[in-house]
This record gives sequence, C-alpha cells and structure tokens, in this order.
Amino acid sequence: MSDVKKEAVKTTYYSILSSFLLALIKGISGVLGNSYALIADAIESTTDVFASILVLFGIKYAHKPADYDHPYGHGKAEALVTFLVVAILLCSAGFIAYQSIENISTPHQGPEAWTLIVLAGIIVWKETSFYFVMKKAKKINSSALAADAWHHRSDAITSVTAFIGISISLFMGPGYEAADDWAALFASILIVYNSYKIFKPALNEVMDETLYPEIENKIRRVALRVPGILETEKCFIRKSGIKYHVELHAIVDENMSVRKSHELGHTLKDTLNIKIPELGYIVIHIEPSNCTNC
Repeated sequence: MSDVKKEAVKTTYYSILSSFLLALIKGISGVLGNSYALIADAIESTTDVFASILVLFGIKYAHKPADYDHPYGHGKAEALVTFLVVAILLCSAGFIAYQSIENISTPHQGPEAWTLIVLAGIIVWKETSFYFVMKKAKKINSSALAADAWHHRSDAITSVTAFIGISISLFMGPGYEAADDWAALFASILIVYNSYKIFKPALNEVMDETLYPEIENKIRRVALRVPGILETEKCFIRKSGIKYHVELHAIVDENMSVRKSHELGHTLKDTLNIKIPELGYIVIHIEPSNCTNC
C-alpha cells in the first residue's frame, strides 16, 4: 500500500470512529435532554458513518493500479463515491426537515440546559476534525477525503444551530420550546448547501473540466526549464482521483531531427513526473517552431 493510500485510509478510519462516537453521544443526550436538534444532529452523524465507509471504499478502489481496461487508472471512483455521499446527506437533510416541521406544530417540553455543554464540546471536536481531515485531503489531493472533511464541517454547523436553538428555548422560556426544532430545520438547509459544495468539484472532475490553473502554470514553468523546449502551447488537464492526467504541446527547434525531438519528449515527460509527482498519465506532443499551419 502506498504512503498516500495509507494516509487516506487512516484519516477515513478516524472519521468513521469520530462520527460513530458522536452519533452515540448526541443521540443519548438528545433523548435524555429532550432536544430534537440534538437528535437531528445524531442522525447527521450516523449518516456520516456510512458516508465515511463509502469514502473508504472509494479511496481503496481509486488507488488500484491502471490495467488493460482502465489505462488511466481507477481514480474516478472517488468522484462517484462523492455523489453517493451527497445523496446520503440530502436524504438525511430531508428527514431532519420533515421531523422538524412535525415537531414545530406539536407542543412539547423544552430541552434541558445541560445539553448546551454537550453541544459546546461537540462543536469544538467536529471543527477540529474538519481542519484535520481537510489538511490531509489537500495534502494528498483527494476529492473524496475533502467531501469527508465537509461532513465534519456540516456536523459542526448543525451543532451550532442546535446550540442557538436550545439557548433561545431556555432563556426565552415558555412559548419558545419550538426554537430547538427551528434550529434543526435550519440545520437541514445548511446540510443541503454543504452538499452542493461537495458535489460541484466532483462533478467538475467527472466532466473533465480544466479548472487547474496552478497545476498548468507549474507544468509550463517546469517544461521551459528543460533544455531544448522553446515554448509550450496547448495544455489539457483532467483530474482522476488524486492524479492529474496531462496532454502538453511543446515547441522545439524546427530543424531538430525526429529522433532528437522524440528523445526530448521523453526527457520532458520524465522531468514533469519527477518535479510534479501529483501528475499521472502524461502525453507530450512535439511541435516545430515557426510552423504557421501546425
């Protein structure tokens, strides 16, 4: 198992364990403390457990080496798993919204004050988890792990809304018991918004949109340092899992022999692989200089 895959898998195991423990804490606290916002939060954390398991599967499959049927590897599995994760989040948001609306229209007892202490600890925990997992996601360039990080952030946000709702219910007194349920309803809206933020980059990846200017600039800079490369022309990039597959057009002296230009193309490819390890499959097109009809 590669170091990148090991790091991704270990981080996902952390997410699974963290979400499972929080789901238990929130669920028990919500029932005993009479807070639907906490129960809704527990539901969100439970879906996070299943989502993280999907992410784990996606990461393991995406790191399978290229084969005859998949010459570009299996990286797209990460984006496909991200779509499933988004679907789970949207289902949980819909369930939370439905239950919240039902509770708002039904008179009930307000939440217990001690639930605020539980929520304060949960908010700190989940926000810390978000930064930890997102740091790992950026380090290894994983969209699935980034989606997992946003689960922690959405969980933290739902906990904040629950904290606000319970606080209003407690401090405003009788007649404001439903503030807790309004908080849960608002949390479901935030979950939908976060789902969109997770979905968009994965969709871009599947659609092979070229939205990587930093990588492109880096490729061009490295290419121009290779002796014999006069200029770079077209540069197409598409992301698959943690790798960027590249098609680069490089301009060389028009009088260079075919053999020499062929060797230079291989030198350029090898240099890019060494200098930019996040690149995957690289195709180099050699173009002659002063070629107006090329």
